Amino acid sequence: MINGKKIVITGASSGLGLLAASMLVAQGATVALTGRNMSKLEQAAARLPGGVSRYKLFTLDVTNANQASSVLAQIWNEMGGIDVLVNNAGFGLFERLVDAPLEHFEQMMDTNYMGAVRCTKAVLPLMLQRGNGQIVNIASIAGKIGTPKSTGYTASKHAMLGFTNALRQELQGSGIVVSAVNPGPFDTPFFQIADPDGSYVSNVKGFMMKPERVANAVVRVIDRQKAEIDLPGWASIGAKLYQLFPRLSDRVAGRWLNKK
Repeated sequence: MINGKKIVITGASSGLGLLAASMLVAQGATVALTGRNMSKLEQAAARLPGGVSRYKLFTLDVTNANQASSVLAQIWNEMGGIDVLVNNAGFGLFERLVDAPLEHFEQMMDTNYMGAVRCTKAVLPLMLQRGNGQIVNIASIAGKIGTPKSTGYTASKHAMLGFTNALRQELQGSGIVVSAVNPGPFDTPFFQIADPDGSYVSNVKGFMMKPERVANAVVRVIDRQKAEIDLPGWASIGAKLYQLFPRLSDRVAGRWLNKK
């Protein structure tokens, strides 16, 4: 049930976070959009149905622990609680390990993984005190299947999935639902940073999902309080086979995974 829920989405000034927000508002949710740049948030929200007035906007850099704590406390107070936290902020850089500076690994882990940890730590005690809530982590199929030139990004998404799965077990019986959304490649501004020359997008354009499909999956996970969803379906099957038969999968599917 989406109607009436109070939802926070990090990294919501573009892409998946922004599109999911518009879908959630259309179903009756109150949504707080957060991002590092308020002017970008305002410009993005102004293009959505209903305009800026339909959304609550907050500046939040998820790499800043003090800011994550204070801003999420502010949102909780202003909205009268938070029913769902969507940890969506993240970015990727596609490069070979031998060429990648250590700073890129640190930055991806700090945003993609530790950002989710910081924000979850900020709201979880309040949700536990109330006895209900939902944490939705936007991970990736990359968190289950490693591919060449994504060692840093894949590692950050592996970490996020490990965090998600362990936290779900910790919170059994608490009233808090912990969910993961694991999309494969889809059309998003993510690739403006990850793949600036467009070579990867060109190589996988036949498999690239529409962003609406992924945003609908986020809405579905919240509506049905699902533990996890992988998409597309063939990627989910591939991830399971890879986990069961990693060496065979490397030999058989290696060239199909080397698209960067």
